[in-house]
Amino acid sequence: MVNSKYNPGTAIIGAGIGGLSAAIALQQLGQNVKVFERASELEEMGAGIVLSANAIKALEKLGIAEQVRQAGSPVKKAEIMTPDGQLIVNMPVHMQAERYGTYSYLLYRPELQRILYEKLEPNTLVLGKKFLRLEQDLEKITSFFEDGETLNSGLLIGADGVHSRVRQYIMEESKLRYSGFTAVRGISNYEDARFPAELGGGFEAWGKGKRFGFSHLGKGRVFWFAAINTPKGTLVKEENKRHLALQQFKGWWGPITDVIDSTKEENILVHEIFDRKPLKKWHKGRVTLLGDAAHPMLPNLGQGGAQAMEDAIILTRYLKQYPQEVEEAYSLYEQERIPRVTKIIQGSRMMAIMMQLENPAAIVVRNQILRHVPDQLKMNRLDWILGYKA
Repeated sequence: MVNSKYNPGTAIIGAGIGGLSAAIALQQLGQNVKVFERASELEEMGAGIVLSANAIKALEKLGIAEQVRQAGSPVKKAEIMTPDGQLIVNMPVHMQAERYGTYSYLLYRPELQRILYEKLEPNTLVLGKKFLRLEQDLEKITSFFEDGETLNSGLLIGADGVHSRVRQYIMEESKLRYSGFTAVRGISNYEDARFPAELGGGFEAWGKGKRFGFSHLGKGRVFWFAAINTPKGTLVKEENKRHLALQQFKGWWGPITDVIDSTKEENILVHEIFDRKPLKKWHKGRVTLLGDAAHPMLPNLGQGGAQAMEDAIILTRYLKQYPQEVEEAYSLYEQERIPRVTKIIQGSRMMAIMMQLENPAAIVVRNQILRHVPDQLKMNRLDWILGYKA
């Protein structure tokens, strides 16, 4: 029995960055959209997210770039150090801002989710709806939810993350690939005179098989993360997360142990980091994927959220061009997006190898090479990512 309470033109499964961005973009076209989220509330716990120039350009298209700038902190300092505080690289953030017309911004992820949510038309989001499976025929898609309700829609977008159930409908499950490292992330109210909040940004420190990052989030908060090489299943079992991080970075330079020590246990997350082998197709009939459901990637290029937003804008553009030829729109969306995200997935893997080196001789060589890279070359190497306009 179909419950007629919900009968949108497009159903979106998942209220993360990609799902909410797609809903905004489709509503800008005048489409009827409902977003279904398994969580019973938009969760407040989360980490920081970096929004580089291409992400800010996408947010401008969605009409919320200025709110994001107000809520976040511009990255006006970005250094890479050794564990004892020697400079390896000073990123040319001011030159990049001049080239792209904007700084990168660091933002509390739930804050970005809230800004996206508030841009939606009232009653777009339905919380506490756990999607189970779907069926489709030539005219409609029927979604089945855990509470027994079903929903008919004309289109369905799977934006339900790395463990996507919609993805399982489109193709046989592809295995998650463990990155080789586990991330520890924390948020704290912390001040350090060497990294004043007014300056924004922060630093990374790269050691043997581990690295640490420190950045201002805005509103007096600091976001920090650690990436630690470890066999799968080891660090996530540690109950005292702050103690775990302090042990891993004992004796490291500057504010590293201080900021960890200042962080409340409940504000620390530990996650193993995965991606998947890139797909060659994201759709089946009237169902397609975007964001992590389509292309989970390692965080080393800071592009997960940005690529989900780019997906939303490009998908909407083709649906506007081909309103009656959905599969044509989906195919063109894939042709434009898959080469780009595949290159970013591969680039993030290569960055992980370089950042997480364990061989001391290789680390010395890497650091020496990076110290001598001209600013112009640093910028040019990232231009294909940051200079992209969805």
